[in-house]
Amino acid sequence: MLVTTFFIALGVILGGSTLGGLAGFAFNNQPPFYTLLELAEKLKIWALVTALGGTFPALKAIELGFLSGQPAEIIKQLLLIMGAFGGAHLGLLLLKYFSGGT
Repeated sequence: MLVTTFFIALGVILGGSTLGGLAGFAFNNQPPFYTLLELAEKLKIWALVTALGGTFPALKAIELGFLSGQPAEIIKQLLLIMGAFGGAHLGLLLLKYFSGGT
């Protein structure tokens, strides 16, 4: 599940930013790489939410872990959140690297 979460977040960043950059170039005559990087920054939080299946199930599982005294569930959810963040951040770094951004 951790690997799936990682790659979902990575795919949201890479796919959403690439298509958005192409659309910005085609319809608004904006520089595609600038638009691509700008969208990648804005999509990062949404990639996390998408990879986790929405924010409420993850928060609900953490709450139940605290209330029922199950630290394993809390650790699992925190690892999933970190995996999703890692995928989103790697996507942003890859886009910056391949577009020559800083």
